[in-house]
Amino acid sequence: MQRALPLPPLAAARATPPAPAAQQQQQQASSSLARSVRPIPITVLTVSKGGSKGAELMAKEWADKLRRYTALTELQIKPNPKNAKETAVAVQHEGERVLKAIQPSDRVILLDERGRDLTSEDLARLLAQASDQSWPSLVFCIGGPFGHSPAVRARGNETIRLSKMVLNHQVAHVVLLEQLYRAWTILRGEPYHH
Repeated sequence: MQRALPLPPLAAARATPPAPAAQQQQQQASSSLARSVRPIPITVLTVSKGGSKGAELMAKEWADKLRRYTALTELQIKPNPKNAKETAVAVQHEGERVLKAIQPSDRVILLDERGRDLTSEDLARLLAQASDQSWPSLVFCIGGPFGHSPAVRARGNETIRLSKMVLNHQVAHVVLLEQLYRAWTILRGEPYHH
């Protein structure tokens, strides 16, 4: 019989709620980001085979909300089979299809577990910066089961992550859409964020 390992104390894992002063500072920081930003067309490009209807419904809900602020295109590229003998070759082929979907003028943001951590406010700043720098469009790429190809990594302008944990592609898609919506509400000074 295997012995269960002790779990860490929950008290240490729980975050304490911010003090009222800290909440006010956070709200002021978010409201100070409110400004006029040119709507930038966004493409969410996912290497995935699709999946559950529930996740698709959630993604549609957030995509519809996001479209109130900017044009949104969602592209899905089918991955090569997970049991492909040569993983590197499979990733390379997926990467070739991803690169065909990206325009030379696009600002490409890769989502990867090794990427830079962002807060919701940081994502709002990223959108504002892209607007200030007159990028014609933003492409957020969610890679396949084995990640992005070296060619796609070389093409990316920036690499971010949604979590330190590895997320299922459908979950990452929904979280990204919600965070993009949240970022636009921050930039508009709307009450959704806090």
